[in-house]
Amino acid sequence: MTGAVDLSYGAHRDAVAAGRLVRVVNHHSTPASGREALRTELAAWAARYRSIDLAELDGFFATGAWASDAPGFLPVFYEGYRTGYDVVAPVCEELGLTAWFMVCTGFVDCPPAQQEAFARSHWIGLTAEEMATPGERVALDWDEVGELAQRHVVTPHTASHDGIADVVTDDDLEREVLDPKRRMDAATGQSAPAFVWLHGTPYGASPRHDAAVREAGYRYQFANTAVQRIA
Repeated sequence: MTGAVDLSYGAHRDAVAAGRLVRVVNHHSTPASGREALRTELAAWAARYRSIDLAELDGFFATGAWASDAPGFLPVFYEGYRTGYDVVAPVCEELGLTAWFMVCTGFVDCPPAQQEAFARSHWIGLTAEEMATPGERVALDWDEVGELAQRHVVTPHTASHDGIADVVTDDDLEREVLDPKRRMDAATGQSAPAFVWLHGTPYGASPRHDAAVREAGYRYQFANTAVQRIA
C-alpha cells in the first residue's frame, strides 16, 4: 500500500459490506482490582466472536478470506502497562484469546522511579491503585515484553505516546517510528508487525510519515476505523 489510500466513508462502507471487517476492542489501564471485570467482559466477547491472531490476519490479507465464517475480534491493550503481563495475559490465556499489546517503548525504557512522571507528561492514564506506592514500576519491562511476544502480539505504539502532529523532524521520526521497532525486535526476537499513532491516525494521511512507517518495516498500521496492510 504505497500509492494513494482511500480514506473516505464510502471506502469504509464498501469494506464492511464486503465482509472485510474485524472488531477491535481497545483497552488501556487494566488494574489488578479490575481483573474479574476484565475477565467477564472478555468472556462475553469470546462467547460471540473468535480471537484473531497475527497468522490469521496475515492470511486474510493474503487471500481476502477469513479462516472461519465465525466473526472475529482483536482484544487490544495500549501503552504497555505492567498489568498487561500481570493481569491481561493470564486472563486472555485462561480464555484462549490472543491479546494485542501496543506498547510505548519510551514508557518501558523509563526507570521505574520516573514512570509516573513520564505517564503524566505523555497522556498515559494511571489509576490511584497504580500510584499507591511511589516509585514502583507501572510499565512493562523488556523481559516481560519478550515473554508476552511468545504467546501474544506485541508491537509499538510510538516511543513517547505521540500523535502524528507531534512528530515533525527527522529526529522525531527516528525516535517515534523507527527506533521503537528496533527496540521491540531486539527484545522479542521477532519482527514487530504493526504501528499505531496516538489518536489512531491512518496510513495515507501523510506521505512523509507513511514513508517512515514503511522504512521501519512494519506490515500493518492500526487506525481508528481500519487495520491497514502496508506491505
